[in-house]
Amino acid sequence: MKISISSGKGGTGKTFVATNISYVLNDMNKNTTFLDCDVEEPNGHLFLKPDIYKQEDVNLLSPVGVDDKLCTKCGKCVKACRYNAIALVNDKVLFFKNLCHICGACQLVCPENAIIEQNRKIGQLFHGIRTNVDFHYGLLETGEGGMTPRLIKKVKENIGKEITIIDSPPGTSCPVVETVKNSDLCVLVTDPTPFGINDLKLAVNMCREINIEPVILVNRARYFNDDLKNYCKSENLEIIGEIPDDRRVAEYYSYGHIVSKNLPEIYELFKDIALKILSFSQKKYEPVKRIEKNNEIIKSVKIECSVRNNFSQINNAKEIVIISGKGGTGKTSLAASFCALQKNIAISDCDVDAADLHLVLNPEIKDKGFFSGGERAVIDKTKCISCGECYNVCNFDAIKVKLKNNKKIYFIEKNFCEGCGACGIVCKSNAITFLQSVNGEWFVSDTRFGPMSYAKLGIAEENSGKLVSLIRNKKNEVAVNYKLKESIIDGSPGTGCPVIASITGTDYAVIVTEPTVSGVHDLKRIFELIKFFNLRSGVIINKYDLNIDKTREIKEITGDYKSDFLGMIPYDKSVTEAQMKELSVIEYTENAVTVAINEIWENIKKIFI
Repeated sequence: MKISISSGKGGTGKTFVATNISYVLNDMNKNTTFLDCDVEEPNGHLFLKPDIYKQEDVNLLSPVGVDDKLCTKCGKCVKACRYNAIALVNDKVLFFKNLCHICGACQLVCPENAIIEQNRKIGQLFHGIRTNVDFHYGLLETGEGGMTPRLIKKVKENIGKEITIIDSPPGTSCPVVETVKNSDLCVLVTDPTPFGINDLKLAVNMCREINIEPVILVNRARYFNDDLKNYCKSENLEIIGEIPDDRRVAEYYSYGHIVSKNLPEIYELFKDIALKILSFSQKKYEPVKRIEKNNEIIKSVKIECSVRNNFSQINNAKEIVIISGKGGTGKTSLAASFCALQKNIAISDCDVDAADLHLVLNPEIKDKGFFSGGERAVIDKTKCISCGECYNVCNFDAIKVKLKNNKKIYFIEKNFCEGCGACGIVCKSNAITFLQSVNGEWFVSDTRFGPMSYAKLGIAEENSGKLVSLIRNKKNEVAVNYKLKESIIDGSPGTGCPVIASITGTDYAVIVTEPTVSGVHDLKRIFELIKFFNLRSGVIINKYDLNIDKTREIKEITGDYKSDFLGMIPYDKSVTEAQMKELSVIEYTENAVTVAINEIWENIKKIFI
């Protein structure tokens, strides 16, 4: 029985739910396995605290160069590579590791077998046990964002025999699809805020796209209106539990404690949730069918492909990006507040997997279009001779096979195809063609604080890094038109492709963290990424008074990494109240939170502006 715990965005309490359910199930004498597939920022081990008995590297055979004695510089490998990971410059073949998706196309087309391959470490696997819970998690190597689904597959090889709880990455992109697919039940964790509801809708559509009907668990269930309940009712979504908005829960969590072990009322709540999950996972639900995109509408709107990074287009411009090791630290709320303080600034929301800044800034759309980051393969059944060569070479498990009248029928699962072209190279009957894929939609708009670009990545789509690059360039274009000299980016959380695209070429990175065990863990991960790209950075501690010990630890770590300490913000529910009013907290009220944010922005300006 495979139960995935997911969410439309980070910070909803996904890991909190997954670890507490695992604890309660184990206490009920259920044979439980825990898989942490949030390989960019795995946190489950910080709470369940397994004894690690085995650690192993995950390596993939990857092209690294050519044998000059064999290579004729024909350029076929360059033409075959759809990720621009190979170049032929001055009669020399160059390989760019971080662009390579290890699809195998270059090997297939090389007539001289000159491609050299070596093992490439994409991450590590950790295997442990704690109070009879089998525990397995992956940790992605810094700079290997494109390999996230591959590492998740390795983690999922450890699915247990009875009950497996799978902690998913947040969002709706391909790593989440890789995690959630084939689950017996998907529990979507949300909260009753505009951000939570917006991202829940995306997550529900993602589940239905892969033929899973999810159930909903509401965390921090402090209702300001009936929007969440009305949405769930309209979509026939079952709410299986509500966890109260209780500061005690946040405090226990900040220390890495299992909350249900320490608060009896929370234990009983999770016991009830666990029993409902077991009941639901044994039922079969037909997912509600999603409305397909209207191809005529898509054809009538311009489609843009990935573009060169022209981030330096604004002469002498300064660009700040706000990021976090994980979602839910207050990154977007702070971005909105900084925009309110600066007022005349170019803005970009690069969290394309779960864009929320527009919910506060209420943009007036001036231009929009669809985005294509590549192509997808399609098999023509009338030409296919069922040789299976495409199936054998696909490294993304996108090609499936079924029997019909004792004949093998091959088809392509669109949600997993990366358009690498390998299948088309080996097809003997020219049955495979490639169609331009629509991966998302971009918007350019006006807000009360300045022009803004943002985007929405399509459900279960790849190429989020390319979409981030596109909307950053859109922001730069409008900034030139408005003659603006500063810009602010609400970056993506984590350490994968979207955040790499968010920080590339920026002047300054502001890292938002929280004083929790997971906040400290994820901060170190994001610092390694910042170090990898040699960026100057500063740190903000949000909700610093939840755990003063962890606040001190974060200050020390910030100094160790030679990052600027920008300030601290107290725990206060006025930030959420401001969201409900579609305002930044700076516009909504004056209190200790807004005083702290003003001081932090002044500190940033001294460095940044």
